[in-house]
Amino acid sequence: MTPLGLKMRELRRRKGVSQKEMAAALGVSAAYLSALEHGRRGVPTWALLQKIIGYFNIIWDDADEVQRLAGQSHPRVVIDTSGLSPAATELANLLAERIGGLDVVTLERMLAILAGPARETPRRYDD
Repeated sequence: MTPLGLKMRELRRRKGVSQKEMAAALGVSAAYLSALEHGRRGVPTWALLQKIIGYFNIIWDDADEVQRLAGQSHPRVVIDTSGLSPAATELANLLAERIGGLDVVTLERMLAILAGPARETPRRYDD
């Protein structure tokens, strides 16, 4: 599940709607919405993001968070390390190789280090 998918699931729970109901309201298929939440589809278009924000009637900081999470929800990431230090290249390769085996606590610690102050509150990701 992507960070955006997790947020959408949380918002749907609060509103008490199913994926099917949300998908119908947004004009997309339930299969597409499920794939979007689980990272089997790319980041939604700006227009669809605006529909999602409008559907949940969220404003200001919450809307900004949804847009930020969308930007961090690319399911397939390519890291170009050309021109970077050997250490940066090694880090990118090790992360690509081992990310699937890292536990949630380790991932959250790494996120806190890499995001720094921009990551306002710790976000619990459950397996």
